Amino acid sequence: MYTLKTNACFDSAHFLHGYEGKCANIHGHRWKIEVEVGRESLNETGTNRGMIVDFSKLKKDLNEMTEDLDHSFIIEKGSLRPKTMDALKEEQFRIIEVDFRPTAENFAKYFYEKMQKKGYHVIVTTVYETPNNCASYK
Repeated sequence: MYTLKTNACFDSAHFLHGYEGKCANIHGHRWKIEVEVGRESLNETGTNRGMIVDFSKLKKDLNEMTEDLDHSFIIEKGSLRPKTMDALKEEQFRIIEVDFRPTAENFAKYFYEKMQKKGYHVIVTTVYETPNNCASYK
């Protein structure tokens, strides 16, 4: 099997609702997302002959996803009181609500599924919360 791997980064804040420990507080990360895609055979014709996919397209698709999350406050839906949400919105903070607890594990699955929807045969996605700590989904 042939494989390609690329990565992208974004900065955001989050917290883990209901967690007992430091991550229950708002904190930030420089998230690094690695996506590995593959196929059994290479394209035989066209401008992508001899390739799985053009690196620039793979990188562009991943970058679009990470840019949407960059410099935002990512929260699990329903994890903040309505008054808190109203105050944050009044201050014009960029808030992104997701249907899952914003952990590295859940983000790994999130990016896996989004890349699959774009038509890639995703082998694995890995999300680094710190340079030394990551979670993967395959």
